[in-house]
Amino acid sequence: MSDRILTVPNALSFVRLLLVPVFLWLVLGPEWDELALVVLMVSGVTDYLDGKLARSMNQTSKIGAILDPVADRFFILAVVIGLTARDIIPLWFAVILPLRDVFLFALIPFLRTRGYSSLPVHFLGKAATASLLYAFPLLLLGGAAGEPPTTVSDLARVFGWAFTVWGVSLYWWGGVLYAIQVRRLMTTTERVRT
Repeated sequence: MSDRILTVPNALSFVRLLLVPVFLWLVLGPEWDELALVVLMVSGVTDYLDGKLARSMNQTSKIGAILDPVADRFFILAVVIGLTARDIIPLWFAVILPLRDVFLFALIPFLRTRGYSSLPVHFLGKAATASLLYAFPLLLLGGAAGEPPTTVSDLARVFGWAFTVWGVSLYWWGGVLYAIQVRRLMTTTERVRT
């Protein structure tokens, strides 16, 4: 990994970060759901491309390893806030999803005692994020529970919740695996002296 900051993948992650407030404004302000869907799709494409381009163009960087997951977390949080405010997802869901990140954040002090600031991202985390990036546009397309149903909104809601349940399950399962990795690291690695 290089120390480079100005790379194509990092620019894509930065664009994704800039789209977070745009998405929230579109969903909560004028409720322009079609444009919000476009923003979600662009976010998903840039999430896929930044990792692929980083590897294929040999532009992996330390800042990119931080920027990409941070952009993912901010976008997921923004979508959860927006969809909860619009009554598209229930409050319990809005709590359970970010709670996993709070849980993992609490593990960082333990990692630091062994000289680590984070663990490498594994496939489960990527699969969970991908599933949620499919779920959120479908949930938005499905609309709030009180809106008049249509065939498209009904199908979008069903598939959206299917991806949501799968994504949240993988998200938490990945979190538990991270906790197991931290525990294993704590028992097999010497404490770093500061």
